[in-house]
Amino acid sequence: MSASSTSKSEHVQRFGRYGIWGWFGRFSPEEAAQIEELGVGTIWLGGSPKHLKPIRKILEATDNITVATGIVNIWNTDPDAIAGEFHQIEQDFPGRFYLGIGAGHPEATAEYTSPFRAVGHYLDALDGKKVPPERRLLAALGPRMLRMSAERALGAHPYLTTPAHTAQAREILGEGVLLAPEHKVVLDTDPEAARAVGRPPVDQPYLHLRNYVTNLKRLGYTDADIANGGSDALIDALVAHGDAAVVRAQIDEHLTAGADHVAIQVLGSAAPVPQLAAILGRQVP
Repeated sequence: MSASSTSKSEHVQRFGRYGIWGWFGRFSPEEAAQIEELGVGTIWLGGSPKHLKPIRKILEATDNITVATGIVNIWNTDPDAIAGEFHQIEQDFPGRFYLGIGAGHPEATAEYTSPFRAVGHYLDALDGKKVPPERRLLAALGPRMLRMSAERALGAHPYLTTPAHTAQAREILGEGVLLAPEHKVVLDTDPEAARAVGRPPVDQPYLHLRNYVTNLKRLGYTDADIANGGSDALIDALVAHGDAAVVRAQIDEHLTAGADHVAIQVLGSAAPVPQLAAILGRQVP
């Protein structure tokens, strides 16, 4: 089915209620096939790749599952080149790939200026190369970027957020716009052990990056919550932990708050697919 003949709601539905989020290279082709067999809607590939080639091994290993970037960084990629790669992937794997883009964070980019304006210029370039808005997603935390997500993309992919942020984001986005937050999980019923796994990847780098800290403060967290690796309350809000049922309940709070889809990031060294299966109450293929 071509992009022009597919409604925005059909694009939103294609993501399913749950996805799995991992850094580029996190999932082997075999794991990608297992994830698809679990009935998960989307595989998210995170990081800031300079090209889209790593996505192909996931698409080649699967038949129908949606694959999305979370995110391509606008500062280290050329939009014309990314658009060319998008169209080649679309030709080879029609309808399956969605391009998530974002401005990253100022600490990592010397030429970082206005992220809102820069993302707009990047989208202008994608428009010029005919990358359909309904096949694009924006990394969005604040109100202006969320509104741009509704106006110039299929929707928003917020990272490191809470269900309270999801509720606020849905109010800004309105209905019919994809809202797909990421949420980290640790399957461990010992709170201290779970926080020991969850705290480091939250603290470094995110609690030292201005855009994430600003967003957390908008949600009511204080300097004390953010200092020293994050308070227990902050870590517990950002990293669901407990048994599978407890973790699933916290993930589902995003759906109750207005998300269409939740991208689940499984933390820890254990294989992610069995843990995802446990959370979703499904059998590992």
